[in-house]
Amino acid sequence: MIQIISDQTEAFTYCCDSRIKRLEPIDSGEINKTVAINYRIIGGYNDNAVEVSWQVFEKRETVEWVYIKTFTGGQLKYVTNPRKSSFIFALADEDAYVYCDEDPCLECTFRCKRGFEIFVYLKNSGLIKLPIERMQASW
Repeated sequence: MIQIISDQTEAFTYCCDSRIKRLEPIDSGEINKTVAINYRIIGGYNDNAVEVSWQVFEKRETVEWVYIKTFTGGQLKYVTNPRKSSFIFALADEDAYVYCDEDPCLECTFRCKRGFEIFVYLKNSGLIKLPIERMQASW
């Protein structure tokens, strides 16, 4: 995975004498018959984290890695155990800021983690994107 900060992308478009193919993410709703991806914001003021879980419905598909993009950067975890179905991404600094101390998060109108994104790479289907912006009105 490569993140290009500048507009000058031509210098980064080749690797091993081949043009790099850009991974265009698929919305998680478009692939929910193949895999279901979910998240929870857990912890509270002092130990904030995002738990990403998945359930694969088609045997031909496997989750290769999960990346969470945050305000200050991101974290990448590879799935080395095929029986694994969740990861916990610990947050710190500005990424851990919350308005309340609920565990798990009530997903209220403040949406503390709005702007965060989860990317899941599936072996056959490619890159899946899930924004962290869910909001519940019944808290």
